[in-house]
Amino acid sequence: MARNKNIFLIGPMGAGKTTIGRQLAAVLGLGFHDSDREIQRRTGVDIPTIFDFEGEVGFRRREREVIDQLTQADGLVLATGGGAVADAANRGCLAARGTVVYLHCTPEQQYQRTARDRSRPLLRTEDPLARLRELMAEREPLYRELADVVVSTERRSLRSVVGEIVRRLEGA
Repeated sequence: MARNKNIFLIGPMGAGKTTIGRQLAAVLGLGFHDSDREIQRRTGVDIPTIFDFEGEVGFRRREREVIDQLTQADGLVLATGGGAVADAANRGCLAARGTVVYLHCTPEQQYQRTARDRSRPLLRTEDPLARLRELMAEREPLYRELADVVVSTERRSLRSVVGEIVRRLEGA
């Protein structure tokens, strides 16, 4: 693996970063962290509550701190939030401290996976699919620029995606 033994998963909400990250960590014998869950653990409240009280700016500040701290460890798989790549400091930490894997899926697949999830503050809108398309248009160039490896999760099994990531990392 490139750089060190950390693997950082980036991609849009609903791409499967947490589920895939847990399984990938188990297969590789690494620790697993999810930046959103770590923020919730530290604050004692869910992400929508953070957005309600601090707005997206407050959430992104917390996210930056957590990503900086977690990426300094060695031997972990980290699932990041979908918008983590929008922050230059986060991109710097991820690029310098591990191998970045972009889990790609279309906005339509994201919508199918997140349609019933009420814990997504950025989807509190009249047209969540349109919002997912907007977010993808903004973030896709950042995901691709930062990624060492790109893997599609579109209509694929967990096992298939994890297997491809492992094969691609071994070839890196």
